[in-house]
Amino acid sequence: MHIFLALLCISVAAAPMCMSVPAKGASVRNTIHSITSIAQITLVHIKKLRTTLPVSPQIEVNTPSIEGLISISHDLGFLDNELQNPFTELLSQIQADVSSLEGRVRSLAETIHCHIAAKPIGESSDHPFPDSYLALTLTKVQNYLEKFLLNKDKLKVC
Repeated sequence: MHIFLALLCISVAAAPMCMSVPAKGASVRNTIHSITSIAQITLVHIKKLRTTLPVSPQIEVNTPSIEGLISISHDLGFLDNELQNPFTELLSQIQADVSSLEGRVRSLAETIHCHIAAKPIGESSDHPFPDSYLALTLTKVQNYLEKFLLNKDKLKVC
């Protein structure tokens, strides 16, 4: 009986120490789930917005490779900057989504001790064809998020 009580006391005393590791793992899993959910919702916003815009020609864009949290944060930072251009006011919800994604990816990187550079600085420039710029930006974001969701396992590496 004394052995049983001793084992019970030890297991109760050790329980908080054992719980801290899974809690961090659960936090990382929850953050990854949140990031992928925002990316999926953003794609829904893009598809809905495309139904209200004039039909644009098929635009081919090269999507950067997704290597890990560092490249994802960097790419989302550039997309966020492009979405803050005056020509893309119509994309304010998508800009908010991308900005939120970038912040969550940056936070996840800090949690797992990845060193991410400062967010890229946006450049404001004039575009002679604002409708084309809007369509191009929307296509870039859509293609990147689709590729990102196919490579969401890269959220676990720096």
